[in-house]
Amino acid sequence: MDQFSAHLDRGWDLIHRGDLQGAQRSAEKSLEIDAESPEAYNLLGYVYAAQGDHEGALEQYRQAIALDDSFVEAMLNAAEVLIHPVHDFDAAIALIDDALEWTEGDDEVADALLLKFDAHMHQGNREAAASLLKTLPEGPFESPRLDFLVGRAHFEVGELEGAQRYLTRAVEREGESPDTHYYMGLLLDAKGERDCATVEFLRCRELDSGAARPHWALGSGQFERHVRRAVERLDQAHRDALDGALVVVSDLPGAEVVADGVDPRASVLLDALSEREAPPRAGRVFVYQRNAERMIDAPAKLEEELVRLLQSELEATFPALAAPITPPESEAT
Repeated sequence: MDQFSAHLDRGWDLIHRGDLQGAQRSAEKSLEIDAESPEAYNLLGYVYAAQGDHEGALEQYRQAIALDDSFVEAMLNAAEVLIHPVHDFDAAIALIDDALEWTEGDDEVADALLLKFDAHMHQGNREAAASLLKTLPEGPFESPRLDFLVGRAHFEVGELEGAQRYLTRAVEREGESPDTHYYMGLLLDAKGERDCATVEFLRCRELDSGAARPHWALGSGQFERHVRRAVERLDQAHRDALDGALVVVSDLPGAEVVADGVDPRASVLLDALSEREAPPRAGRVFVYQRNAERMIDAPAKLEEELVRLLQSELEATFPALAAPITPPESEAT
């Protein structure tokens, strides 16, 4: 293997190990050897995206595409960043359409169309997303992950029969994937098969507990401090509902509460509720670190996400907190 290829391969290997700094060094060394390599720019873009530098990632992907206008992988990587977190869905769809002119094989076509599906769903265009599913290749796919992604897409638009077909195939081919078991649980629950759904949710929890943490994951003490600061940032009405509550930080919901119907990927759970009081209160707040970490891609976003998660759970539990405040009528009218 030549030196350039060795650095490139090592960079991707380090990404899979979670060593982003090492991967960045490998990408930069590749560019020192060949400054016109689209593959090296694509690798560097992927590193930047994983580090949360989305503008930097897009710049590297654009450079890769400028050097090779048929570079499907770089186009799809850029489109993924444009969808989330940039939220420029029209630009993402245009880039995916460009990539589709160069795609080869069912796996590559499915990758591109699934990204376009996600863009439509983020836009709220459910009808376009559902129509797109009808154009997907049937498979079988070389990558078992695609069976899961196609199954999940069918579930998200309410196509339960198609979802079950692909998710069943995904479980058979990728049985150690927590995502696959989670969505199979959601599917079975939607079909009213509660006991079977619980088995899938418990398996998801078991696999999640053994999964690697994000490379930036905080220690439990640091995470708890972020939780307490997030509580302090809530508005007065939401803080009142947590006044005096015991805040418990844990990795994941316990198996016993999952068996009782709690989502294994819940980030916040309120307990010991006193809904009849005015204002309503929660006696205990459970915050699940692994599930909260799954919602973001960089530690800088953690506190803001915790505020959102706490507010969302409080309003789902106490709907009065979500009601808009109506100002009193002026006595002068």
